[in-house]
Amino acid sequence: MSTLILITTSPTSIMAWHALGLAQALQQKQQPFRVFFYQDGVHVANQLNWNPDDQRNLTHEWQSLNIPLPVCVSAALQRGITDQDNAERHQLLHSNLAKHFQLVGLGELADAVEQADRVVQF
Repeated sequence: MSTLILITTSPTSIMAWHALGLAQALQQKQQPFRVFFYQDGVHVANQLNWNPDDQRNLTHEWQSLNIPLPVCVSAALQRGITDQDNAERHQLLHSNLAKHFQLVGLGELADAVEQADRVVQF
């Protein structure tokens, strides 16, 4: 059974950690799944997020899964998150998209929904 994990909640929410936990469990059980970061969930892709040394870093935890990490480009740009291509296109000074995250269009989400047997939103 294929699962789409749709993350729409801010990284400061406990639900964002539950989304990661589900992804880790599915990966450990070798179950097929995809993720998609949308709405406030895109904040996890900001490489400028800071965490104290004594706290887990959600961005690093997602990166360590070594899976595709698609992020809605419109939601990201609206929240000040961009890759180098979009920074140049929109005359922004810097890019701040964290490594392993990729800005994509909503077509990616539509494709993921169509292929998934179930969608779990956090």
